[in-house]
Amino acid sequence: MESFIMQTYTIVLPIILGYVVWLLKNQKRDRDANSKGTMLLLRVQMIEYHEKWIARGYVTKHGLENFIEMYDSYHDLGGNGVATQLLEEVKELPIRG
Repeated sequence: MESFIMQTYTIVLPIILGYVVWLLKNQKRDRDANSKGTMLLLRVQMIEYHEKWIARGYVTKHGLENFIEMYDSYHDLGGNGVATQLLEEVKELPIRG
């Protein structure tokens, strides 16, 4: 009986571990894709806000707060310096409203 349990254990354990590794790799791939998509959406939105506010000549207090939060999220996801330049330009705008 002990021999049967050991044989079963040595066969089943690698299969289970292999499946767990496969699941983790797929989850990582999905997380990476979600992070990249989120980062792209944030960048597009920050570019749109930047263009709108630069053309308008000012930013609202809430708009600036939202932009900073978007920038922080973008940066945390690994975003590059493009957003930093946008943030600095938006911060230079006068605040109204």
